[in-house]
Amino acid sequence: MTTPTPRRRTGERAARLVTEIFAPGVLVVVILLAVGWYSAPDPSGLGWGLLAALFCGIVPYGILIVGARLGWWSDHHVGDRRQRLVPLAIIIVCVTAGISTLVFLGAPRPMVALVAAILVTLFVTLAITVAARWKISVHTAVAGGVVVLLALTYGSYTLALVPLVGLVAWSRVRLRDHTVAQVIAGAALGAGLAGPLFHLFT
Repeated sequence: MTTPTPRRRTGERAARLVTEIFAPGVLVVVILLAVGWYSAPDPSGLGWGLLAALFCGIVPYGILIVGARLGWWSDHHVGDRRQRLVPLAIIIVCVTAGISTLVFLGAPRPMVALVAAILVTLFVTLAITVAARWKISVHTAVAGGVVVLLALTYGSYTLALVPLVGLVAWSRVRLRDHTVAQVIAGAALGAGLAGPLFHLFT
């Protein structure tokens, strides 16, 4: 067995750090708060963002962590494609409950549109994972979508964050959780769906 070199260990630690800091659940919370603030630039906007984040990011991510600790799936990122059906279904239920709550309470249109876009993207991801039996990268899908949504909401200067998508892609490949094709497809899916869906539902 080959002993990992210090450089290799450092690279893997860096990749793991990037993967955790820019995990889908984290980025979803960030974009929901950002769009919430944009939709109503006062405490109520952040309140809507927090409510949406509870259903779309905090609760789902918590379930993934607890499920991993209980041995329901391999880890909180569900690295085994064959185990992804149930976690994705649970997340879809959480997001559906979230959008229903937002509509019932009269949330600003951009918030409802964003959560609707998240829901549709989840269904597409589920279809690719189950029907095509291919582990498309959720990390890069969310990262790509977040960058596009920030640009649509706050302006093109936020496109300076595009390298972040590449960094996330590198981390997933470096950790051997995805192939290059899977991270590219994920980024293309997220970026390609985010804008049109957000406009459609807005």
